[in-house]
Amino acid sequence: MAVSRVRLSWPHGEDGGGESTRLLPQASRLVELPYSSSDDDDGSLAWDTDLPAAEQDPGVWCAVPPKLSTFSQCVRYLAFLWNLLFLLLGLLALAVGVWGLLAKGSLWGERVAPLGSDPMLLFVLVGLGASAVSLAGCLGALRASPCLLRFFVGAVLAFAGLEVLGGLLLLMARHRLRDALRDALLLCLLRYQEEPDLQFLVDEVQRSLRCCGLGSYRDWETNPYFNCSAPGVQACSVPASCCLDPWENGTVANAQCAFGALRLGDAAAGSVVHLGGCVAQLSAWLRGQAGGIAIGAAALVLVEAAGVLMALKMLGDIARGGTRD
Repeated sequence: MAVSRVRLSWPHGEDGGGESTRLLPQASRLVELPYSSSDDDDGSLAWDTDLPAAEQDPGVWCAVPPKLSTFSQCVRYLAFLWNLLFLLLGLLALAVGVWGLLAKGSLWGERVAPLGSDPMLLFVLVGLGASAVSLAGCLGALRASPCLLRFFVGAVLAFAGLEVLGGLLLLMARHRLRDALRDALLLCLLRYQEEPDLQFLVDEVQRSLRCCGLGSYRDWETNPYFNCSAPGVQACSVPASCCLDPWENGTVANAQCAFGALRLGDAAAGSVVHLGGCVAQLSAWLRGQAGGIAIGAAALVLVEAAGVLMALKMLGDIARGGTRD
């Protein structure tokens, strides 16, 4: 490679010896320009300096990322909207749970029941989890952040694994499901007056399935408020949701329609309340809804798989240099 050097001419008398030529190492280093080593004498500069990569200025020589394809851009925007929808749903579930806890005083210790047994706590936990994961997916898609996208993929896969594990355990223990259902209903029966959520659930089950108690309506004798030895006005009674006709004149709910039902014989009580229990009715209803439950579980898995695939597609684009972090 040929290197040009600078000749500096000084005026006569300034150095005491006429015109002299000096080679200034520092100046020549600053103005030394590489010339092409080709045989052309046009003096054109060779932009390929053949300098080591470490000596080149990274601020000048930087690779321009290729433009995203139309499909990749559509995937990115769709992933953002997808996660934004689930973020809003998660925030809605969180708001419902917090509102339920505040409305019943669970956060301020006004209730005797512990906070961990409140069903509204499930809404809070689900809302927090869904909001956090969906927010990571939104920001990861918007900013093309590999860290957030990897967190989103890992969290969704963890949730999917827990769902599959729960389904397998439920399938393996399906023969014990009836006993577990009976224990759960017994707990609801015992805490009927103490838990407004359980009271609402029991009333809805008894009204919808037209049943009363676990095996029969006399199971309500185990409740300390409906037992015949209880001091209150509800002694020897059952909830109004057990009544054959819980409405007075067809418009107003009659809360006293089942008062004293446990003092009556089965024949007389059969004209006032439902005699059959809810365990058998609920088990039959669950067996009839097995197909719908399976379809819902499959749809949930497909939704999670779609989110994971979109996140993996964006991670692949980032790895190929299609987007910047």
